[in-house]
Amino acid sequence: MKKWIWEREGYPNFTYDKTKVDFLVEKVSQEQGYLIAMSEVMNRDTITQKQLEALENEAINTSAIEGEILNRDSVKASINKRFGLRDIDYTKIDETTDNLIEILIDANTNYDKDLTLERLFGWHHALFPKGYSGFIKINIASFRGEETMQVVSNVAGIEKVYYEAPPRNRLEKEMEDFLEWFNSEPTHIVKAAIAHLWFVIIHPFDDGNGRIARAVTDLVLSKIERSKISKLYSMSSAINADRKGYYNALEHTTGYIKRSDNHLDITTWCIWFLETLHTTLVDTRKKLHYIIDKTKFWDKFKDCKLNARQIKVLNRILDVGVENFLGDLSKKKYIKIADTTPSTASRDIAELLEFGCIEQVEGTQGRNIRYRVVV
Repeated sequence: MKKWIWEREGYPNFTYDKTKVDFLVEKVSQEQGYLIAMSEVMNRDTITQKQLEALENEAINTSAIEGEILNRDSVKASINKRFGLRDIDYTKIDETTDNLIEILIDANTNYDKDLTLERLFGWHHALFPKGYSGFIKINIASFRGEETMQVVSNVAGIEKVYYEAPPRNRLEKEMEDFLEWFNSEPTHIVKAAIAHLWFVIIHPFDDGNGRIARAVTDLVLSKIERSKISKLYSMSSAINADRKGYYNALEHTTGYIKRSDNHLDITTWCIWFLETLHTTLVDTRKKLHYIIDKTKFWDKFKDCKLNARQIKVLNRILDVGVENFLGDLSKKKYIKIADTTPSTASRDIAELLEFGCIEQVEGTQGRNIRYRVVV
């Protein structure tokens, strides 16, 4: 008979293949080290801006995973208000978005505080300040009710149960064990993966379990990186980009899919989590490199009297990274980006070549001539 992971003997003593997981932990730790080192040498204002962007993306994507689409302008307005920034459009501010930003900031900055039921209940109340999820009244800042908690798919009238959480009468003990482990377990990367999974397994609330699980994940990762305001990346953005993989890994681990005899083996989940984290860390490191390259470029050419068109084209290439600007720069692309005429584009390109801002790509000539920004 099918059993969920919490029904298995030995739960919650999870196991995983240490060889496979440790290899990924080393890769993730290396990337975290790169980001920390880069942030220490970069301009403070630039780092703060990237942290605010990551916070914005985290808020939008952790909601999108649950099918809730936040207005980006509203998220920006809430962030600006929270940090006393200028140009606050108070007409865009929404209470629920405001509260979500506060939850994420709490998780990303107050990581040295214990995780308690009171804190989790506070997060839950902030997510649902009016006591409703959509049009449905739910239990707020307390455990869910007596009804069976199931994750169900209902496609074309065919109901499929992906997961069933522990019953209500187990929740106090489940959360007591979870919080005792969380507050006593040393901070490490695998802890973030286990904490996320274990909280989702318990599913203590009527709604909001996924968003709070991801906030708990942020709390662990932020403590490792000693972040301020926010980390430099958004884990929820990476999860949202691979929702199918996310749910497949959860299903495989919680008991829906047939597995080996070791029913507490969470290797599949750990591998997915760490590979996803590694991918977003690498992507963030590359973006920071582009910022560093851009800063160095403009330091080098700060005395060149470039016009607005030339600056626009160069910044477009530097923002995505020279190696990512597919096909290099051509006259046709210059015309399109700068919104100018062929003759003006020719003069601008000739000046950029003279200044040394760009160089001709070897082996290209005539109508197929291409240029590359010199960084």
